[in-house]
Amino acid sequence: MTERLRAGVAGAGVFGGYHANKYAESEAADLTAIFDLDLGRAMDRAASHGAQAFDDYSAFLQEVDVVTIATPATTHAQLAEEAVLAGRHVLVEKPIALNTADADRLIQAARDSDVTLQVGHQERYVASAFGLLDRPVPQSVRSRRMNKYSLRAGDVSVIMDLMIHDLDLLAQLTGQSELEIVDASCRREKSEHADYVDVTVRVGDVQAQLMASRLEETPVRDLSLTYPDGAVELNFLERSITNTTPVEVPTSFDSDDLPSSLKDPLSFGTETFLKAVKAGESPIVTGEAGRAALAMALKIEEAIRD
Repeated sequence: MTERLRAGVAGAGVFGGYHANKYAESEAADLTAIFDLDLGRAMDRAASHGAQAFDDYSAFLQEVDVVTIATPATTHAQLAEEAVLAGRHVLVEKPIALNTADADRLIQAARDSDVTLQVGHQERYVASAFGLLDRPVPQSVRSRRMNKYSLRAGDVSVIMDLMIHDLDLLAQLTGQSELEIVDASCRREKSEHADYVDVTVRVGDVQAQLMASRLEETPVRDLSLTYPDGAVELNFLERSITNTTPVEVPTSFDSDDLPSSLKDPLSFGTETFLKAVKAGESPIVTGEAGRAALAMALKIEEAIRD
């Protein structure tokens, strides 16, 4: 497939806007359509790109070859499945679904329709840029993803909203996705779902502490990996790296030539998706990978309910 693809975005909110911008900037696709149940919002977003606006999803799908699903998480599986059944290639934001049955049905539908299904776990691109996925399995992991409160993603817990990124990363670092809960605590303050979660898990021989919050006054985003010969610590907000291992970190936040996967992970994910569609190849983040992260998240959800 060599021609430019017709691209559409389902969801005209803030994150949908980010995705729309990436398609508009791409040399592999033309942004042709925006879907949102709020037609006025879809029209505002579409007008800035010269695209069509829709509040009818079936009509929207007729105007695109590829679609990004950037709607509320509760709608991801349904909209993605409708798209793949219509023969459209799909990049669905995380989480792929809210239960594994829906995820399995979507993955099978994509196979049956012979279309590309990619999940928006772009944090792994950042880890790869720092060479973390090329190292031996760490002994322990600590990740903190602590944000200010936002109305965005209030339809799901902070596990599905934020922590699921780190669960996908943990699966990539260890090569495993079966986890054992060691300890878990949570707080619900702004919604009926958990807004703060602190969980310690074991994946194989690796112990990991994962913290995610949308209740903080001061954001924190860091990642620490401990190895037998030292540790690597990344502070994403301060843009600093501490490395006490003898293995060099291949890039830095201050590099004059940052890889695109670090400079703009969302754009990198969009371009790899379009490349996979055109080449008929498997995407970097498959539906199965999204399903694995979801299963890990659901186990933590169950732990905090108990």
